[in-house]
Amino acid sequence: MAGSPLTPMLATAGRLPVGPDWSYEFKWDGVRVLALFDGGPPQLFARSGAVVTPAYPEVADLHLPEGTLLDGEMVVFDAAGRPSFTALAERMHVRDKQKAAALAVTVPATYLIFDLLFHDGIDYTGLPYLARRERLEELDLAGPRWMVPPSFGDGPATEAAARENQLEGVMAKRSDSVYLPGHRSADWVKVKFDRTGDYVIGGWRPGARKLGGLLIGVPTPSGLAFRGRVGGGIGAAAERDLLSRLAPLASSGSPFAPGAVPRADARGAHWVRPELVAEIRYGNQTPDRRLRFPRFLRLRDDKLPSECADDAP
Repeated sequence: MAGSPLTPMLATAGRLPVGPDWSYEFKWDGVRVLALFDGGPPQLFARSGAVVTPAYPEVADLHLPEGTLLDGEMVVFDAAGRPSFTALAERMHVRDKQKAAALAVTVPATYLIFDLLFHDGIDYTGLPYLARRERLEELDLAGPRWMVPPSFGDGPATEAAARENQLEGVMAKRSDSVYLPGHRSADWVKVKFDRTGDYVIGGWRPGARKLGGLLIGVPTPSGLAFRGRVGGGIGAAAERDLLSRLAPLASSGSPFAPGAVPRADARGAHWVRPELVAEIRYGNQTPDRRLRFPRFLRLRDDKLPSECADDAP
C-alpha cells in the first residue's frame, strides 16, 4: 500500500446510544496513532499525518504483512493501570532515538489497537465494524506493548465498567458502520464522563499572576467565536509552559470575530495567532455559548484549530 496512511475517522460527541445496532469500546485517554507496515517495523503517524515513529520504539517488534494499516490509541498507564495523559505528554514530542529508548523503559507506552483498515494489501475500510473487528481479533495481536482492547455489546454495562475503573468514557460504534477516512461521523459516538471541549486560544490576560486567563473560541468564517475566559486549572508549571508557547505567537490584532469579545474581557488582552488548542473542562454553556466554570486541562498538540467545534448544547 503506497503513499501516506489514511486520515482517521472521527466520532461525534453525544449521549450513549443503546440497542442491538451498536457496539461499545472503552475510551482511552491517549493520542491517536496509525501504524503502517511496509515490509519492516511499523511506521507510526499522528492524526495530523506527522510521523511519530521515533517516539514509540516499544512497537518496533510488532510485525505484520506489508500493506497492513492499523488504527489505535497510544497510551501510558499509571501505577493503578489507568491511562495518564500527563505521563504520555513526556513521550509525545520526543524524536531523539536515545531519549525515546530511555523513556520507553521508565515511562512505557502501550499501543491499543481498535481497528484494521488494510491487511496484506486488502482494503477493509468498506467492511462493517463487526467484520473488521473479527478480522482484527483473528490476528491475535497481544504483545508486551501492544494489544487489542475488548469490544462489547451492552452499552450501559460498558459505561458502568468504564466509570468503575475511572476511565475517560465510552465509544459507541454502529455495528454495520464502514470506516470513513477523514470524516466525523454520527456512526461513532464518543461519550465523555466529564463535559470537555477543545478550544482555540486567541489571547490571554494578566491577572494576580502574569497569566490570569486564556481567551478561547471556536473558528468561524469571520474569526474566532468567543467562548469565554479561562483562569482555573492553570498551575505554576502550566503557566510557564503556556507563556513560553504563546510568546512566539504574539499578534497586534485580535483573531476573534469583530465585536465577539466583550470590552471587559478584551481590556489589557495580549492577542496571539490562533494556532494552539486547549482542552477545557466546564459545567455547561450560557445562552450566548460562553462556558460556565471552565478549567484548563491541557494543550492538545494532536489537534488542529480547524478541528475545534462546539459540542451539542
